Amino acid sequence: MIILSGIQPSGTLHVGNYFGMMHPAIELQEQGDAYYFIANYHSMTSVFDAGERRNNTLGVALDFLACGLDPAKSVFFRQSDVPEVCELTWLLTTLTPMGLLERCHSYKDKLAKGLSPNHGLFAYPVLMAADILIYDSNVVPVGRDQKQHVEVTRDIAIKFNQAYGETFVIPEPQIRDSVAVVPGTDGQKMSKSYCNTIDIFGEEKPLRKTIMRLVMDSRPPEEPKPNADQNIAIQLLRLVAPEDVAKDWEERLRAGGLGYGDLKKALFEHYWEYFAEARAKRSELENNLDHVNQVLKDGAAKARERAATVLDRARKNCGLV
Repeated sequence: MIILSGIQPSGTLHVGNYFGMMHPAIELQEQGDAYYFIANYHSMTSVFDAGERRNNTLGVALDFLACGLDPAKSVFFRQSDVPEVCELTWLLTTLTPMGLLERCHSYKDKLAKGLSPNHGLFAYPVLMAADILIYDSNVVPVGRDQKQHVEVTRDIAIKFNQAYGETFVIPEPQIRDSVAVVPGTDGQKMSKSYCNTIDIFGEEKPLRKTIMRLVMDSRPPEEPKPNADQNIAIQLLRLVAPEDVAKDWEERLRAGGLGYGDLKKALFEHYWEYFAEARAKRSELENNLDHVNQVLKDGAAKARERAATVLDRARKNCGLV
């Protein structure tokens, strides 16, 4: 089984990134051949400063390795170190219907947020399809909001196979419903676009302030909260605290008599402890950047070897060679 996933270096990684993509990906490295990449080509639709992209890319590498990605069990690399993906993108583009791209939620959502429409933003799903198909990926762990892109990939691969013969493996998305959508500080999906994120790593005081600012309703502490399971702090607590501990706080909130401030303080303590080991590991990695860069270089070499095989197959099947 070949597993493929990528994450954009478009800013500081947050808890939504961790539980939505990173943690599932790290678990899957034990179950097959895992290919994980830093999607710096994709970041070019939203980040327009070269230095920022370089810094973000290094930050993603540090964060992923600190959180448990093992380069002995997975192939970890920068997307731009595998240029074959760009050629495959063109091959796929020639068979991708305009209507398929026009229906993509991500494109419409970004336009609604005021992003200027450009070809990169519009054709983003084709590059994503190339990312997936060029490694013969079977499984793609994604958040629920990215499921459509895997479906688009399947449609494109099927169309290519029908036109030129069996070329690509048809991938399957893998979504863990329990953490498919992580709530942000305002209750919406956690996203840099909404400015409602909680960083994985950061200074203690700012992170504590962020959690203490979680949006709650105006009901007094003594009032029972029958919908306690929908409380933002409870939803986040379920991710970072033991199941019985999170359940106890939920029941106390449901019964009434629990102040939101106490609940938020408990959430911070469990959050801080949850990432303690990863914080220590990240500090070590920051002092050994040669190792981090070597991991990415070695990963790129392995990724290019597989990518070249798939691209050669595609080129041959469609008559380019």
